[in-house]
Parts: sequence; C-alpha cells; structure tokens
Amino acid sequence: MFNPQATLDIINQMGRNTLVEHLGIEMIELGKDYLVAKMPVDHRTHQPLGMLHGGASVVLAETLGSVAATLTVDPEKQYCVGLDINANHIKSAREGYVFGKTTPIHVGKKTQVWEIKITNDEDQLICISRITMAVLDRK
Repeated sequence: MFNPQATLDIINQMGRNTLVEHLGIEMIELGKDYLVAKMPVDHRTHQPLGMLHGGASVVLAETLGSVAATLTVDPEKQYCVGLDINANHIKSAREGYVFGKTTPIHVGKKTQVWEIKITNDEDQLICISRITMAVLDRK
C-alpha cells in the first residue's frame, strides 16, 4: 500500500523544522497498511491545567493521516492535503507518551479517509480521529 522506498528515517526527516519536531512527534512503526507515531505528554503538549491539549492530539492525528496518505501516492505526480478532520477526546493524559496509529478507511484516486486512534502508555483510548485527505495533481 505504501511507497516501498519509504523508511521511518525518511519519514521522520520530513518533520524536521516543523510543528512535528517542536512537539516531539516521532514515527516509530510502518506496517503494510498502518503507521504509528508517539508524542510526549509534557510542557510542549500540555494545556494550562497540566493535561494533554486536545489540539496536540489533533496535530498528532493530522500528521499521521497526512503522512500515510502521502506514502500512497507518487510524490512526483501528486500530493495530499487535509480537507476535514474531527476528533473525539475520550480520556485525559498528564505524562508519558501517547501513541497514534492510523489505518485507511478509503484510499481513492482523489480522496482518502484515515482513522487515527490515540492511546496512552497503558493502551487506553485517549482520542479517536478521522481525517479526509484530497489527492491533488502536481502541475
């Protein structure tokens, strides 16, 4: 499903000097049809009450969905951008890491839909998200 030349090193390099790097997001597993990343729950990702900021969860979800979608197209001919994202915040987290795993719901020629489940260190569901991606042709 994904570009066979994609590696975790290459994927993680894409996030350098971006919000992804600032928040400490790191891709840690690339499967046949899924991608996993981790993000620290610390001062960079907390909201004022000391809990994981919901927006940080959405950044993790959008990053995973966007990268996964990009890995399904020929980057010389196409690129992917987000059209819509939603998130349901289920449980809070105060420390450690959260882990996001994205899997495809629909991978079409012009749109893609990805589900992202974010869990804590104890594998408890923190957030569930869905992103719709547009697949655009390069000019």
